[in-house]
Amino acid sequence: MNPAVVFDMDGVLISSEELWDAVRADLVREAGGRWLPGAHEAMMGMSTPEWTGYMHQELAVPLRPPEIERAVVARLIARYREAPPFIPGAPEAVRELAARGVPLAVASSSTRGLIAAVLEQAGIADAFRATVSSEEVARGKPAPDVYLEALRRLGAPAAGALAVEDSGPGIRSAAAAGMRVVVVPNPHYPPPQDDLALAWRVLESIEALPGLVAGA
Repeated sequence: MNPAVVFDMDGVLISSEELWDAVRADLVREAGGRWLPGAHEAMMGMSTPEWTGYMHQELAVPLRPPEIERAVVARLIARYREAPPFIPGAPEAVRELAARGVPLAVASSSTRGLIAAVLEQAGIADAFRATVSSEEVARGKPAPDVYLEALRRLGAPAAGALAVEDSGPGIRSAAAAGMRVVVVPNPHYPPPQDDLALAWRVLESIEALPGLVAGA
């Protein structure tokens, strides 16, 4: 029986961490806030209420959190539609796994609107049986909530299930959910070695994932 596979999205299916960084930094400066060193790393894995609150309070953006969310998401969707930076081989890996009948889900810190936009642009929306945004659960990554909810919607146990991640908070989140964590490290924001030590497997490319799942 095929194990369930749950994908993170940003940095795993789409090379978007740099876009998030640029879009949020631009908004902070345009709104008269203060962009701080390490702000992007601090927000990695946060749920939407968490990172919008961080931008409002810590980065002094004089907009309400819901207004911050709308501004950031609108800019990101525009960038995705213009030139979606898909990770090479990611859409193909997803389609291959879906064709084999592997139960697939997404567990992402992005909003539901961004998740839908990315999956539709990649032509893989119908490959996933469940998608979960961390805005739908109590806590963002590194808490396990978003992965546990994805497994619940798939009807799959954590034992044996695989999580595909790239960042430290995501690795800790999936490991805390009791899953086997497959890490494809983000070269721009590599996970700390302590987090990487939690991985079940580390891959150089997501193109190797279907072969790994076949032998899992």
